[in-house]
Amino acid sequence: MTPELVATRQAFGETLHKAMQKQSDVVALTADLGESLRMLGIRDEMPDRFFDIGVAEANMVGVAAGLALGGFVPVAATFGIFLTRGYDHIRMQICQNNLQAVMVGSHAGVSNAMDGGSAHALEDIAYMRALPNMTVVFPVDANQMKKAVVAVLKHKGPTYLRLYREPTPNFTNTNDPFNLNEAILHKAGKDVSIIATGPQVAFALEAAQELKTENINAEVVGVHTIQPLDTDTIVKTAKKTGRVVTVEDHSINGGLGSAVAEALSEKQPTIMRRVGVKQFGESGEYKELIRKLGIDTEGIKQSVREIIKIKK
Repeated sequence: MTPELVATRQAFGETLHKAMQKQSDVVALTADLGESLRMLGIRDEMPDRFFDIGVAEANMVGVAAGLALGGFVPVAATFGIFLTRGYDHIRMQICQNNLQAVMVGSHAGVSNAMDGGSAHALEDIAYMRALPNMTVVFPVDANQMKKAVVAVLKHKGPTYLRLYREPTPNFTNTNDPFNLNEAILHKAGKDVSIIATGPQVAFALEAAQELKTENINAEVVGVHTIQPLDTDTIVKTAKKTGRVVTVEDHSINGGLGSAVAEALSEKQPTIMRRVGVKQFGESGEYKELIRKLGIDTEGIKQSVREIIKIKK
């Protein structure tokens, strides 16, 4: 059965609304993007717990910090590319004080395709990974996003939750186990490990299926929490296959690929290839963009073919 296509931003808005109906200490903030992040139901039902700060991302983060210090659990949401405008405040107010606050970056990677390079968040994971105390979460599909929202609202510390605008395959099951800091083995294999994050996990699984016709048995690991990285699972799969290909809709520098390379260089040196974005974004249809950038199924297959030729 072909999975339905659902945008993780949709699952975020719906799940946050339901969570706020049960958790009275959770408050929602946005920087004039409530509709895009599917938060208007919260505004209409709970106007006293919804704050639209306007196009002022740094102010939004500052207000979130104050609310956190006052005993609330703030969820501050905007586009990922805009949230980095408040980076100094995230660093100094949220992370340095280790506050329980959720920073949400939507329309991540090139999922905001037609709006062009200025609207593509391709460096945000690198920014957030550099911060002590920050947990970085990028769910693989809508079902997992629902679980992630519930989890981050309980997490005692700062979180960066990354959302996608583009509808992508909703391939996990609602009853699949989910733990915030544990990577998931989606498919076992022996020849190469494809380690992916976000919706690119679906492309990795598709690539692994198609590579069977070339007698390549790929293992697929989904990493929904990039920081702290589940190094035990990463080391285990690398040791098993001896080859690793990482995949992400993010700059090739500073994201999942960098995190995996850092971990393996210390604990399990392994032949690697990183599939990621090597340029600024540009305007175009989503499928056209990911094909050009090499982060689609074909791009993954090509990197796997290249690494398979290398002797262990």
